[in-house]
Amino acid sequence: MVIDVLKSIRIALWVAVAVALVGLGALLWHADRQEQAAAFKPEFSLPDEAGTIHTAADFRGKHVLVFFGFTNCPDICPTAMAEVAQVMDDLGPEAAEVQPVFISVDPARDRASGLSEYLDAFHPSILGLAGDEAATQAAVGSFKVFGERHDDASAPGGYTMSHSSSLYLLGPRGDWLRQFEYGTPADDITADLKERL
Repeated sequence: MVIDVLKSIRIALWVAVAVALVGLGALLWHADRQEQAAAFKPEFSLPDEAGTIHTAADFRGKHVLVFFGFTNCPDICPTAMAEVAQVMDDLGPEAAEVQPVFISVDPARDRASGLSEYLDAFHPSILGLAGDEAATQAAVGSFKVFGERHDDASAPGGYTMSHSSSLYLLGPRGDWLRQFEYGTPADDITADLKERL
């Protein structure tokens, strides 16, 4: 009987050790994932329509909503910009703490067609950036998104662009916070931002 009790205690101890090891492993994995996310700081160095270069560091102290798109986009870009405009309006005075940025994946054509005028039609606070090919690809790569040209005879200029369609949120120190998938309602984005501001 004493032997049975000792066996039960030994089994219980081994189970406790196994559970503790699994818990420790999960804790270490979670901490590593958080460290990786905290270390992810996307960068860009791109001009606005006036030629002024803007970098991610220019917006330290603010939350930054970044979208990659192009002005000839038939649906995704205008829908996303309308959502951003609604968010900025709904934030009221807190909108001063948020900078929306539109990075063109079709910079040559967007500069020629008037990127600022396009964005002003949605909201005056949206900053449009359109660099050269190298700077654009550097920004695309830094955010780990995509933007590619595709021939399309029916599109303006004979081509269109495929691109990532999410909104990307950077924190006041330039750190990656999250992405809002295309179609996320403006109310949800506003609520998320208000919790952070």
